[in-house]
Amino acid sequence: MQAGKISAGMLVVGAVLQFMSPAFADQLADIRSRGEVTCGVYSNVEPFSYPNAQTRQLEGMDVDLCNAVAKQLGVKAKLEPLAVEARIPQLKLGRVDLVVANLAYTKTRATQIAFSDSYYSTKEVLVVKKADAGKKLTDFAGQKISAADGSTSAQSIPLSIKDGQAVTFHDTSSAFLALEQDKVKGFVTNQMTARKIAKQVEGTDGAVAIAAEPMLIEPIAVGLRQNEPAMLAAVNKALASMEQSGEMSAIFDKWLGPKTPYGLTRTDKVTPINQLKFTPVS
Repeated sequence: MQAGKISAGMLVVGAVLQFMSPAFADQLADIRSRGEVTCGVYSNVEPFSYPNAQTRQLEGMDVDLCNAVAKQLGVKAKLEPLAVEARIPQLKLGRVDLVVANLAYTKTRATQIAFSDSYYSTKEVLVVKKADAGKKLTDFAGQKISAADGSTSAQSIPLSIKDGQAVTFHDTSSAFLALEQDKVKGFVTNQMTARKIAKQVEGTDGAVAIAAEPMLIEPIAVGLRQNEPAMLAAVNKALASMEQSGEMSAIFDKWLGPKTPYGLTRTDKVTPINQLKFTPVS
């Protein structure tokens, strides 16, 4: 009698596990089954993901990347706008399938989520008032420096500036405003944003400069949930295909290239992060 109860119980458990398997054991199969992948993107950070002034629809480099990866996976992309600090939590909670939001690799993040191969590398730079343009990073020791909350920009401050005091804000615009209002001595952001801001205020009383020494060099990749090898392999295959076809470079040039306000030249290729030479932040 007891043996019969155990056998019946095992059958029930097995049936439940079989029922749950497509949704929980294989994320890629689940995504293909519903025909849609949810991409976590910035809610309003140019040029990565921001609302078009006329249509109010999200557009930007990361939006194009999400759509391209989704196409490679054979599904549609659903965009989920996220704040900077919500990128990792929302991914871990399963509210998005991927994070494509200029996400830099860090050691702490790598214990919480999986990273795809890197599709380009960026620099975190220090933006200062024009009067401080010639100063070195060592000249800002002990000073208050602003950055967006939850960003690697904020993490770079104590790493690159001795006794640097990170003052964080909800978004990049607020962090820059702190510099304009002399609440901090510098503002850290990625090189693309820094270049655009510098051009916007050029020739005004609020003109700024970018320090010559970079704060950090960071590989940027797609964030995924851990323990989903099929999904990780599929995303890496998609990125490699986009690299080979030239689509990756076309997307980069459209939003960050020489003819944009950022004026960058893409020299990186899609590369596994463990093959790159860089010093990861914690």
